[in-house]
Amino acid sequence: MANHSPNASDPDAAVLERIALLRLSAIGDVCHTVPVLRALQDQFPDSRITWVIGRLEASLVGDIEGVEFISFDKRAGWAGYRALRSAIGKTSFDALLHMQIALRASVASRLIPARRRIGFDRARARDYQWLFTNEAIPATPRQHVMEGLLSFAAHLGADIRQPRWDIPVPAADEAFARQHIPDDRPALLISPCASQRAHNFRDWRAERYAAVIDHAARIHGLQTILTGGPTAREKAMAEAIMGHCQHKPVNRVGQTSLKQLFALIRRSRAVLCPDSGPAHMGTAAGTPVIGLYASSNPDRTGPYYSRQWCVNHYPRALKEETGKTVDEVRWGTRVRNPQVMERITVDEVTEKLDGLMQSS
Repeated sequence: MANHSPNASDPDAAVLERIALLRLSAIGDVCHTVPVLRALQDQFPDSRITWVIGRLEASLVGDIEGVEFISFDKRAGWAGYRALRSAIGKTSFDALLHMQIALRASVASRLIPARRRIGFDRARARDYQWLFTNEAIPATPRQHVMEGLLSFAAHLGADIRQPRWDIPVPAADEAFARQHIPDDRPALLISPCASQRAHNFRDWRAERYAAVIDHAARIHGLQTILTGGPTAREKAMAEAIMGHCQHKPVNRVGQTSLKQLFALIRRSRAVLCPDSGPAHMGTAAGTPVIGLYASSNPDRTGPYYSRQWCVNHYPRALKEETGKTVDEVRWGTRVRNPQVMERITVDEVTEKLDGLMQSS
C-alpha cells in the first residue's frame, strides 16, 4: 500500500476517538512505549486507547488507568490470533500505531481494523511491515529506539518533549521492595543476564560482577540485590556470582514478578546490567543505570537517560570485528563475537559507580 501523510487541512484527520497501539514485546521496548501512551493521553484526553501487548509485558504495565489492554500470547500459535480477533470484536479504530517490526505482529495487525494504519518508514519497515500499513512516520536515521517509537505519537500531533512513564506500583509490591531495601540501607541492583538469543553475546563474567559487588559494599556501603528470570542459566549465574563474593548479595533471581522487580529498581541507588530489559525499567523508574555495552550500540539501545554511565566498547569492538566504524554500518549492527564482553574491565565499571555515587 502507498504511504501517505495526514492532511492538516482535512478536519477528519484530527478525529481520533479510538486509538490502538500494537507493541507486543520485549520488556525494554514496552518501557519505551509507555511515553508514547502518555503523550497520547495528554494530547487526546477524550480518546479511547487500546494497547495490544504481550502477556508477560502486560504484567508490568497492564494496570495503567484509562487504557484497554488486550494480551496477545505469541506462544499460542493460531489460537493466539483467534483470541485477539475475539477480543477486538467489531471495534474499529481511527488510528493504529503498528510499532513492532515482526511478521507475527504484522499478521496480528490485520485483525485490528483501522482507518489510519501507521508504521515505520520504508527504511525501517523490515519483515514487510510496509505491506500492512497505509501511512508511515518520517524517516529519521540513527535514532535511539525510544525516539523512534515516540515519533508515532509526534506523527499524530502529540507533544513528546518531556517523556513520562508513571508506571503504577501496587502497595503490596512497594512493601516487598521496602522489605528488601529499607530506607537506611541503600542498594545496588544487578541483573546480570541478558535474554538468551542465538549469536547474541551480552553477558559479563560472574567473578567480575562479584568484584563490583565487593567494591560497592566496601567503598559505598551498598548492599546488592541480584535479580533475573527463573531459567537454569540465570540461576547458575547468580550462584557463581555469590561464590566469588566476600560481601554476599541478596539473591532474588527467579523470585520476583515484573512489578516487584520494578519496585526494587525504583528504590535502588543504581542498576547494573548488560543491554537488557532492566536497563530500560531503570529509566522508567528514574533510577540511574550502569550499562555494559560491547556487542550493541548504547546510542541506539542504551538506557535513555543514563548513557553517560554506560561502559561503551561497541565502537572499538565493531571496528576490530568488521573493519568499519559505527557510521559505516547499518544502524543496529551487532558484534557477534563470543568474547566481546571480555573487553569490559572491573575498573571501568567501578569507576562509573564511583562517579554516579558522587554525583547523587
